[in-house]
Amino acid sequence: MVKERLISLDVFRGLTILLMTIVNNPGDWGHVFPPLLHAEWHGCTPTDLVFPFFIFIMGVAVPLAMPDKKYDDTTFSKILIRSLRMLCLGIFFNYFGKIQFFGLEGIPLLIIRLLITIAVGYALMGNFSSKLKNIFAFSILFIYLFLAYSGIEAYHDVRLPGVLQRIAVVYFVVSLLYLKTSQKTQIITGVVLLLGYWAVMTLIPVPGIGEANLEKGTNLASWLDSIILKDHMYSGTVTWDPEGILSTIPSIVNGIIGLLIGQLLQQKIAKTTIAKKMALAGIALIIGGLVWNIVFPINKSIWTSSYVLYTTGLATAALAILYYIIDIAEYKKGFKLFLIWGVNPMIVFFASQIIPQSLVMIQFENPHKTGKQINLLSYLYEYGIAPFFSNPMMASFAGALVYVAIWTFILWIFYKNKLIFKV
Repeated sequence: MVKERLISLDVFRGLTILLMTIVNNPGDWGHVFPPLLHAEWHGCTPTDLVFPFFIFIMGVAVPLAMPDKKYDDTTFSKILIRSLRMLCLGIFFNYFGKIQFFGLEGIPLLIIRLLITIAVGYALMGNFSSKLKNIFAFSILFIYLFLAYSGIEAYHDVRLPGVLQRIAVVYFVVSLLYLKTSQKTQIITGVVLLLGYWAVMTLIPVPGIGEANLEKGTNLASWLDSIILKDHMYSGTVTWDPEGILSTIPSIVNGIIGLLIGQLLQQKIAKTTIAKKMALAGIALIIGGLVWNIVFPINKSIWTSSYVLYTTGLATAALAILYYIIDIAEYKKGFKLFLIWGVNPMIVFFASQIIPQSLVMIQFENPHKTGKQINLLSYLYEYGIAPFFSNPMMASFAGALVYVAIWTFILWIFYKNKLIFKV
């Protein structure tokens, strides 16, 4: 069976990663429109949709990438290597700002960090034999773990979880489920995981704290993170991680629901029927999430079961609309921008987190304020963008859009030259 690209899925992926780039790169974090920030705790903003949408899209893509559903040692090896490569790319983001080299500082240290970034990026995204991919992935992972637990001061608190790390875990589990189980088993697995997570989070007492609760820093997921990931969690939360261990379990269901939608898209039935089924499934999931929200609040940080249903419902409905417009009605005008972003998400994911950190490392005396230091990122924003706006939030938003425009140009060049970076 020939693998065909689903244009609506590429467009949906492009929309998602474009939104991710906007919310991750405001000109000024002190002035951001509320919808472009995560919910403080319970609740869901447009920003809280980005991550679960990525996982859903990845789930949809699994059966489209493996239409023959053939499982053997070679296929398992490919899935494992791809998962490890994503895992290692994700962890590298956390190491970049901590790399030290013989006491170097400033620009010399930045050059060393960028050279290491190029080497790691090439090792994890380069097109090598399966054997070499395997060696590189396992070797890099070993180096990460060695540095994290070696006692070396620079890496004693490096974060290990993260967005790509969670996506890697979900991809591995969902791919094996697709190849080794029936759709009925996949549905049962999803239901068990969501109900089980609900029961665990709301019924099991938290050691050293008391009754089960869903509060910040005192719930069971937070406690488990503090035990297993001690000193290696997100610096913004310190005692727990928003991409922690226990909360990764329900995120697998985002991938499973995407997997089921991907298999629906493969059915030999009318495309309009597929679109209707997707739309109905999306509505049912949204309603299910909102109802469950009454007793198990929608919450990204602990990835509640209601959050899974609500976000996958929105993702399914959005894909149904795009599928109808693009793949059924064949109306593709106006979607080229998102298509360009959607076919090359990994390079954006990788480089867009390295570039801001690099610009911050370039510091010099502020020519407008004698005796004051400023980094290049702040300088470009404060003197190249902010002066054109009276509203600081609009200025901050404009800063994000400028960054998007730069990436659009880069991705357009890649698209025209058919350069696609994969793990």
